[in-house]
Amino acid sequence: MNQQKFDIAVIGGGASGMMAAGRAAELGAKVVLIEKNIFLGKKLLMTGGGRCNITNISLHTENLAEKLGRNGKFLFSSLYSFGPQEVIDFLAELKVKTRVEENGKVFASSGRASDVIDALTIYLRRNGVEIITGKEVLGFDLKDSLIESVRLEDRNILASNFILSTGGKSYPATGSTGAGYFWAKDMGHTVIPPAPALSPIRIKGDVTQSLQGLSFNDVSVRIMQDGNKKLEKRGEMIFTHFGLSGPMILNMSKAIGEILREGKTSVEIDTHPDETHDELDKMIQDGFRDNSNKDLKNHIADFMPDKLAAVVPGLLQIDPDKKINLVTKEERRRITNLLKGFRLNIEGVMGFDSAMVTGGGVSLKEVDPRTMRSKIVPNLFLTGEILDLDGPTGGYNLQIAWSTGRAAGESAARSSS
Repeated sequence: MNQQKFDIAVIGGGASGMMAAGRAAELGAKVVLIEKNIFLGKKLLMTGGGRCNITNISLHTENLAEKLGRNGKFLFSSLYSFGPQEVIDFLAELKVKTRVEENGKVFASSGRASDVIDALTIYLRRNGVEIITGKEVLGFDLKDSLIESVRLEDRNILASNFILSTGGKSYPATGSTGAGYFWAKDMGHTVIPPAPALSPIRIKGDVTQSLQGLSFNDVSVRIMQDGNKKLEKRGEMIFTHFGLSGPMILNMSKAIGEILREGKTSVEIDTHPDETHDELDKMIQDGFRDNSNKDLKNHIADFMPDKLAAVVPGLLQIDPDKKINLVTKEERRRITNLLKGFRLNIEGVMGFDSAMVTGGGVSLKEVDPRTMRSKIVPNLFLTGEILDLDGPTGGYNLQIAWSTGRAAGESAARSSS
């Protein structure tokens, strides 16, 4: 079988893999980048709704690490070396203009993710990276705890160092099959079981079908189990035909999945988080007094969205044609209770097909946070989604990819010289 020899072999042509390969080659290493898809950055094309939410510049490094959750401190070193501003400056050198939008989200000014991929491809070629696309990795050959080569169908790739940037299991249509987890585990790594993250949730029953498309810019959501509040967040959400989505729900989904494993779980939606129960009830009571001759179905649309107003009477078993002056105190309070705690039973979290990223991955205890070098296999480096790292929506997960890819590329290049 044919053999090729390089200083560094990078497996995976996503954001972190392209960054790692380009940086290593820029530092003088002979690098090959292997991607099983026929073109690079397939998943990158989907970020930010196709506009590429490159990073988020709203937080300083310390706060940014905290924003990334319990494992965020692992990224202190790589974020200090190559954080959001460095990413923006790097892309500017590649002629990619960016703009900052709401909540610090940074996008390509053109609104095209393809422009970012094109720029990264130019970066790779300019630095002499050999790019192999349309070739699937079959496995690795190890000797004395070191990787000697990676096997493709038509050749073996030999290298001094290897960078595993294969991504997770989210959006499998892009080629994210989770194979990297298998290889890492086969080499002796501990893999935290992968789970969908940043995923919508399914609701039992069909009530959300009638509410599909209804969105709220500011609601409070409580996750309840056995009468106890397990989690509470405030933010944006939207009803879908199968359940709930939107930034707040996506950011909660990983935790909801963990809570569901403990038993039956429900969500309570407070549509008026700035008012107490009594304050909202008084507002409704005042409205009832001023509109006493209206039908209930016509008046409640004055203080709640039309789609919600259309289903509330049925949910509460109140005649929608009832005149306001005939609505009882008990019925009014039921309306207040629903607006302050619209309870829905959660069926589950949507799977990897719908998840933006993968939770879980290679244990961070087995990876050097400064270099991304494996503590199990000395000539292996790991980047991006294959690691047990994931953040909220808003550009944070791509920042993880840029920072870890850059650190791995630099470290592998120095180790190969």
